[in-house]
Amino acid sequence: MAEQLNTETQAPSKGHEKSFPPFDPTTYSSQLFWLVICFTFLYVVLSKLAIPRIGEVLEERHDRIQRDLDKASKLQEETQNAIASYEEALATARKKANVIADETKAKLNEQIASERSDIEQEITKKAVEAETRIRAAKTQALGEVNKIAAETTQTIVEKLIGAKPSTSDVDSALRN
Repeated sequence: MAEQLNTETQAPSKGHEKSFPPFDPTTYSSQLFWLVICFTFLYVVLSKLAIPRIGEVLEERHDRIQRDLDKASKLQEETQNAIASYEEALATARKKANVIADETKAKLNEQIASERSDIEQEITKKAVEAETRIRAAKTQALGEVNKIAAETTQTIVEKLIGAKPSTSDVDSALRN
């Protein structure tokens, strides 16, 4: 028996071998027929079942994202409103605090002025009393100085001339 060579590989082949079916030219027409049927079936299944479901999922996802964006926008607006009302309340509180501080300062200044006036009146009264006492003491001291001067003058004159001068002569001499 003569050995047959495979026409493609030039390797010896054993008996009668069939070629790989997709490469067999005698089965092309049936392969094309089943390819068209499978492709059509697959196309119908995908277009009726899978693609609409994928579209629904994408639409649902888009709607959820839009709802989340709308919610975030709403929350951001609420936050801005809360911040604005907080700043307004803070400004109002600062104004009230300034008004209270100004009122308190005015009351304290008025109270201080009143107490200062009372103290100044008391000091003035005490100063007048002190001046009166000083004048009285001065007058008394001057009176005694004149008396002491008169006595001293009488004593000096008596020692100098040996005779004691009269009190009226000494008083008239001291006044001039």
